[in-house]
Amino acid sequence: MRHRAHRFHRPATPRRATSRRPSETTLFSGVYGLVLASALAAALDSPGEADDPGSDALWVLLTALASAAAHGYAHVVAHRLSADGGGARAGLRAMLAEWPVVVAAVPTVALLLTAVPSWWTETRAVNTALVLNTLLLAVWGAWTARGAGRGWTASLRAGITDMLIGLVIIVANALIK
Repeated sequence: MRHRAHRFHRPATPRRATSRRPSETTLFSGVYGLVLASALAAALDSPGEADDPGSDALWVLLTALASAAAHGYAHVVAHRLSADGGGARAGLRAMLAEWPVVVAAVPTVALLLTAVPSWWTETRAVNTALVLNTLLLAVWGAWTARGAGRGWTASLRAGITDMLIGLVIIVANALIK
């Protein structure tokens, strides 16, 4: 009799997307928002200038909003000639779909705002935001790799690779200042 075990063996496949897993757009925009907020916070905290963390927090937030709107509008412009058109309503939806850019900037904005009442210096708030955002990039990279069905080693490698983006900003901040 022939061995039939092969009928019950399922090849390893990546896990299917669930409703709990963020979309590719959400992930893209979230990473973009973290990197944008980190770069802005680092650039706005200039040595020798008076601390103004409230103004810097506002700039980070407004830039995240403007970037989200611009990115959404770029999708509108890119699809303007396509057959699906969509009109103004589709354009507004495309811009609103970029909300993760703004949400990803919120931790940086919040940390800058904690420096307003002099709980700590703006520089410490910025440095903390840079470290936090770098760790968030690492966790997000590893988490998405695991969600895509990769093993722990590959997922950790992905997280470390994503973390390098934040480390580049930290090193650039240290070298420039």
